[in-house]
Amino acid sequence: MTQTRQTPAASRLFEPARLGGLELSSRLVMAPLTRNRAGADGVPGELMATHYAQRASAGLIIAEGTTPNAVGQTYPHIPGIHTPAQIAGWRRVTDAVRAAGGRMFLQLQHGGRVGHPDTSGHVPLAPSAVRFPEPLQTPGGPREGVTPRVMAEEDVRSTIADFAGAARNAVEAGFDGVEVHSANGHLLHQFLAGNTNLRTDAWGGSVANRIRFPVEVVRAVAEAVGPERVGVRISPGTNVNGVREEDTELLYPALVAALAEVGPAYLHQVHSDPDQPLFAEIRGAWPGTLIANPRLSHEELAADAGLLKGERLLAAGADLVALGRGFLANPDLVERLRTGAPLNALRPEFLMHVQGAEGYNDYPALAPAPAPA
Repeated sequence: MTQTRQTPAASRLFEPARLGGLELSSRLVMAPLTRNRAGADGVPGELMATHYAQRASAGLIIAEGTTPNAVGQTYPHIPGIHTPAQIAGWRRVTDAVRAAGGRMFLQLQHGGRVGHPDTSGHVPLAPSAVRFPEPLQTPGGPREGVTPRVMAEEDVRSTIADFAGAARNAVEAGFDGVEVHSANGHLLHQFLAGNTNLRTDAWGGSVANRIRFPVEVVRAVAEAVGPERVGVRISPGTNVNGVREEDTELLYPALVAALAEVGPAYLHQVHSDPDQPLFAEIRGAWPGTLIANPRLSHEELAADAGLLKGERLLAAGADLVALGRGFLANPDLVERLRTGAPLNALRPEFLMHVQGAEGYNDYPALAPAPAPA
């Protein structure tokens, strides 16, 4: 089933762009999206290589959240980047994407308290002993969250080192760079938020202390692979996975200023809204490339609201626009948006916690245009 759209006017979204030393074919980015299609050992297989190669026409692909170490695993069948087999699996993916003309970063995601011993084999680590408040998917089905182990200074330092090692592994696997996930209630965001960071040492309490761990992770990653290969994802005011921010307006200007001193290639803001003062403040404080990820349903995208929101974000100072679910159902989303072609309807029952090609690699692309007579 497809969803009919109007033919759009010319849009800056389809113009070529630069990201550091990379030439991008358009300003449209495929956002990282968890799909649970890796092996039980976190190794990407041919299923994932096919999926990402199908979507190589995106200006940039940011691959799904991938764990930098075993304890950071969130759900079953989440990919990792900390074993030789995982590196080799991702190399098959990046080879396929590169052969199709694509550019690709890998998101590094540590779940922190968003994890379960039944999945990872480890008690999760977190800034404080605050249990995840919802059931978590495990290989045996949904399970209540467990109280995480509080990260000692040694755990903090070793986790920072694991992020740096994962970044080196990603470059070895053929990625153009990595995105450090400091959003959506995962470990780095847990250090930022007051309800999940109850520490009274140098890693908690004041804003300056709470931003310290994310900044040190980004610094270590930038030193490992070069700042031009590094991006950072943030989600100001996005209270998901049990995280609650009460000082967003103070927290993010301080975080962005500290990250700017490290100098990563881009900042990726979730749920960007050009009408919100914080978006303008972040844009003014951030000297590098800004990727804006609007809050957008598949239905809005099909009705061309996505193009309108994307244009407004570019006008408000964004350099690139990241879309998520539209790329899931449409391997050739950029071409469909550019030409006004109808979009495939999304099948949400196949989004997460299922395996196989159905609802993953079987969305049709547009038929190629006939050759001229």
